[in-house]
Amino acid sequence: MSTPVRVRFAPSPTGPLHIGGVRTALYNYLFARKMGGQMLLRIEDTDQNRFVPGAEEYILEALRWVGIEIDEGQGVGGPHAPYRQSERRDIYQKEAQRLVAEGKAYYAFDTAEELDAMRKRLEEANAPAAQYNSITRLQMSNSLTMKAEEVQARMDAGDPFVIRLKTPRKEEVRLNDLIRGWVNVHSSAIDDKVLLKSDGLPTYHLANIVDDHLMGITHVIRGEEWLPSAPLHVLLYRYLGWEDTMPQFAHLPLLLKPEGNGKLSKRDADLGGFPIFPLQWTDPATGQVAKGFREDGYLPEATVNFLALLGWNPGTEQELFTMDELIASFDIAQVHKAGARFDIQKAQWFNHQYIRQVADDVLAPTVQQQAEAAGYDCSLEKATKIVALLKGRVNFAREIVTEAGTIFNAPTTYDEAITAAKWNDDAVRAVTAFRDALLPFDGEFVADAIKHTLSNAMQQAGIKQGKIMQAMRLALTGTGAGPDLMLTMEIIGKDETIGRLEKALSTLKSPVN
Repeated sequence: MSTPVRVRFAPSPTGPLHIGGVRTALYNYLFARKMGGQMLLRIEDTDQNRFVPGAEEYILEALRWVGIEIDEGQGVGGPHAPYRQSERRDIYQKEAQRLVAEGKAYYAFDTAEELDAMRKRLEEANAPAAQYNSITRLQMSNSLTMKAEEVQARMDAGDPFVIRLKTPRKEEVRLNDLIRGWVNVHSSAIDDKVLLKSDGLPTYHLANIVDDHLMGITHVIRGEEWLPSAPLHVLLYRYLGWEDTMPQFAHLPLLLKPEGNGKLSKRDADLGGFPIFPLQWTDPATGQVAKGFREDGYLPEATVNFLALLGWNPGTEQELFTMDELIASFDIAQVHKAGARFDIQKAQWFNHQYIRQVADDVLAPTVQQQAEAAGYDCSLEKATKIVALLKGRVNFAREIVTEAGTIFNAPTTYDEAITAAKWNDDAVRAVTAFRDALLPFDGEFVADAIKHTLSNAMQQAGIKQGKIMQAMRLALTGTGAGPDLMLTMEIIGKDETIGRLEKALSTLKSPVN
């Protein structure tokens, strides 16, 4: 019987969650659901110097917003609690000490000055890498070069120390990545990484290996930036005796700048005026506010659809997916190796598609609120009609009120080019005839009735309707193009429609014969 799939998303609470982190969480979630497995959330907060208040809560809220459901972990609970690494210190210390006792790790007492001097010597000697490794450790202050009595004395005296991995000098380290295939690294390229810091907390390298093992993680799906560390993690699994249960690795492609050259950064987002975080973030130290997809008007479904296709596609022409469809289609083997260009215009296109699908009455309260905030008198009924008229023309719900400017405001100016081309004798006769037909109108002022009235008026006046429609729109809105004109008149109402027609007749100059 195969082992049930268990994946984890393990962010650090060092600030707002990057949109690339949301994509990593999404791919983990899609894979887990596709395989009938579970997704775990772990908070990797061992770097206390970089801890930012509010960041953990932000992460939880961001995952909820995009619809990623956590089965176990922080905020949910489960059998492997606690799920904050800062609360699991004793577990890591025990495993680090075991590695020391088995000769697979060692104590290092080097001061910052000694480490700087070592790096300087190596740089002056043109060494290929200025690092603490299987060669340089023999000239440093550690338990490999010191007698046991001296080591104990220094520990008893409270001298600060770290625990480093004792990397083998001449070994080939291999792993088979689910996206990139076989990765081979010689151990001489791997330095003796710190596993346990002087404050007693582990580094990422030790903590994530220990936790992934104890929490039964079967697949580690994470960003490409961790690929260089993967051989080190393979070594740790071997040293800890857990090689047989080592999870499979999958390293996701980078998110690239909109131009495609280099990794996407906050600076790129700031320069481009687009968000790079799922939710708005206010820096607790500086008060600086960073844009969020949610606050910018992106729907969570559109955001998920956009992110899912940044580095993966199902091999078909389909672009719009519900979460269930993404789960059914997702295949980790179809994730690309190459970086994915962050095209914000594509994100806007997705949002446009999803805005069109939202029920009118769902968007109406937001539009009503925004209209009233802009100083317009707007009932919920009117807002609902405006949504129906305009949601297919916008990328964001907030643009509906802007697009509705010609509904809320009677024209004060008229497009000069349209006036010159279309405001002629027929236009004046048509507008006059339509106004006269509306004056006695006493039925329900709805689009179909308005259309029927206009058609009859033009027929009686002997005017071809197609030739005067742009002039009619000019009279009502001041422009030559826009949404359905019958629905526009229904929304503004009979009295306003008549008033606008009369204003156009009195304002626009009579055409020259």
